[in-house]
Amino acid sequence: MSPGQVGVHGSQATSRCGIDSLAFKVQATLAADPYGGHVFAFRGRRGDLVKLLWSDGDGMCLLTKRLERGRFIWPQAETGSVSLSAAQLSMLLEGIDWRRPERTWQPRMAR
Repeated sequence: MSPGQVGVHGSQATSRCGIDSLAFKVQATLAADPYGGHVFAFRGRRGDLVKLLWSDGDGMCLLTKRLERGRFIWPQAETGSVSLSAAQLSMLLEGIDWRRPERTWQPRMAR
């Protein structure tokens, strides 16, 4: 992966997976260094949860996002991982089909 790209892992990240277990998946499954400065993305089983793992130099960071409606449009990984640009990751996290930028669901009013 080149700088500014995101490694998207094909395996699922359940709500029980934390920093250590996701870092181990990066090392064992992808044969990559979780401390190498890349961002690694994992999706939940139902497709409405995504976890991002990266190292900021001081430690490991974990971001979790769950969509209230809709699903994350996940890339097909033939080799176990796919590289996304920062713009593609941004669209993925917004629930936009990053292959054809358009929202999958638009909120109408707050609950």
